[in-house]
Amino acid sequence: MTRVRTTLGILAGVILILSSAAHSLLGWKQLQIDLAKVQAPADLVLGVAVGWHFGGIAMLAFGCIVTSLFLKRLKGESVSSFPAFVVALAYVGFGAWALMVSHLNPFFFIFIVPGVLLAIAALPAPQQGARR
Repeated sequence: MTRVRTTLGILAGVILILSSAAHSLLGWKQLQIDLAKVQAPADLVLGVAVGWHFGGIAMLAFGCIVTSLFLKRLKGESVSSFPAFVVALAYVGFGAWALMVSHLNPFFFIFIVPGVLLAIAALPAPQQGARR
């Protein structure tokens, strides 16, 4: 079970990394087009761009942290899964909030799904021989 969850953690980390590229490269291109259509002021476009690209770089950083953590675990190192669990909570929490405020727009499962995968991967391993 631990190897399956470790693999799940690596998969979730790779999804975060790939989604960061999609977010910053593809997502910004479309948002920029939409802002131009409504003739948004340049300072507003700049402010949105800065925040948008920060989100993309944060997603990349989260993905790198998570992938590194689970790759170390795959090599047999004892590492805390707490950072991965914090990232998982952030993704699930943000995704749930976005789903609610968007009137259940299914697009926001793009945050919930990798967050749930990561949460499962980050759960503590059951203790061997532990009594119930």
